[in-house]
Amino acid sequence: MKQIFYLALVALMVACGTQPSASNNEEEATEATLSFKLPYDDLTKIESLKQYEHYVAHFWDDFRFDIGDDVDRYSAEEVYSAFAKYVVTIPAPKADSLLRTLIHRAEASRPVLDFFAEMTGEILYDPNSPLRNDEYYIPILEELAKSPLYDEYDRQIPQHTLHIVKQNRLGEVANDFRYTLPNGTQHSLHALDADYTILLFNNPGCEMCKEVIQEIEYSKRLSELSSKHRIVTLAIYPDEDIEAWRQYLPQMPKGWTCGYDKEQALTSERLYDLKAIPSLYLLDRHKHVLVKDGVSIADIENIISQGIQL
Repeated sequence: MKQIFYLALVALMVACGTQPSASNNEEEATEATLSFKLPYDDLTKIESLKQYEHYVAHFWDDFRFDIGDDVDRYSAEEVYSAFAKYVVTIPAPKADSLLRTLIHRAEASRPVLDFFAEMTGEILYDPNSPLRNDEYYIPILEELAKSPLYDEYDRQIPQHTLHIVKQNRLGEVANDFRYTLPNGTQHSLHALDADYTILLFNNPGCEMCKEVIQEIEYSKRLSELSSKHRIVTLAIYPDEDIEAWRQYLPQMPKGWTCGYDKEQALTSERLYDLKAIPSLYLLDRHKHVLVKDGVSIADIENIISQGIQL
């Protein structure tokens, strides 16, 4: 997570058509033995589709993929920030092929491949990364899971992560599971009857969970839909300290459905990616995933306001 805070700055600047100035990174630049140039130093200089396509196609041309064991001569921060710029500028329809090609180029040696594997994981999969994107990470994991530079043991990590990331993808039906209510009765996610379902995985005492819960509770739009029984909020405790969960229940909003995973199936069967809590999903009437593992209530409100159903 060493690059995460810098990535937020990079993402903001790229979105605004600018890049971090050299003065912001003067110390890092002087310490780096090697550096590489992008096709354009300033994104505002891109004025045509042809220039944009050239920028994307030749983004990594100056990076020495054949450097092998000396890959650590590059400033990690410089390469991380470059990749951050790359993922926010590449066209989404071509992201799959472009990211696969990048991994193929990194396969020039095991040290370079390891470097890119770690970097792409931190930027596209770390729960604290502002650029987290499972759909972009999937083609990378698929290539890592079959790379000829990795043996069967090495491939286990990308294979395991790939299984998790492919669960509950946007547009697909969310994995069903059974949950237990405070009175001991059991129900299933898919049995909930509403236009929308907010699925929130949370823990007692989690400060960020409290913030998300309050945002949902204070949302006028969501409260209105709840009063009309068009949306239900299912708060699930996925861990094992049931006594702590019961003690916390009085602090949960009235009208919410609160349950816990009695059989610990969510974890044992790896039905959901719960490496970070809170984890928030929005499902439509047929339990298609509209928001996956988010924390933004504004995103949920926006999707509902558009009346999106799959």
